[in-house]
Amino acid sequence: EFKRLFNDTPINKILTIEASGIGIACVAAQYFDNVPVVFAKKSQTVNIDGEVYSTKIESFTHKRVYDVIISKKYLSSKDHVLIIDDFLANGCALNGLLDIAQKAGATVEGVGIAVEKGFQRGGELIRQKGIRVESLAIIESMDADSGNIVFKEQ
Repeated sequence: EFKRLFNDTPINKILTIEASGIGIACVAAQYFDNVPVVFAKKSQTVNIDGEVYSTKIESFTHKRVYDVIISKKYLSSKDHVLIIDDFLANGCALNGLLDIAQKAGATVEGVGIAVEKGFQRGGELIRQKGIRVESLAIIESMDADSGNIVFKEQ
């Protein structure tokens, strides 16, 4: 579905963040002529050497701030990226990935989200920046007590 939605764009990399976005991004990449998936890590590891792009992201789920990094050898001004993630709530992770893409000079062709929490402001704020956001499902409302979820018709 992401390939269909972004078929008119020159995607040469898919960008996501560890960990939940990786699976979705890898499956989507197979349909974009096997473009590479680059993912931001939430901590420095031995397999990241050299210079990195970094940003701070506040996790809505874990209620903490992460220093998120990508090695500079994997993202550049030549790249046309599609950002893919599992959920979009407040947009903190997405803003962090947009910040890293901007630091690299990469062109963000759009954002693909599996599930957007439409009752939170993340999607609205990202779209106001002129970024194309395509969500496979948008939750219009959730009732924490009953567990009822209402999806937006698309």
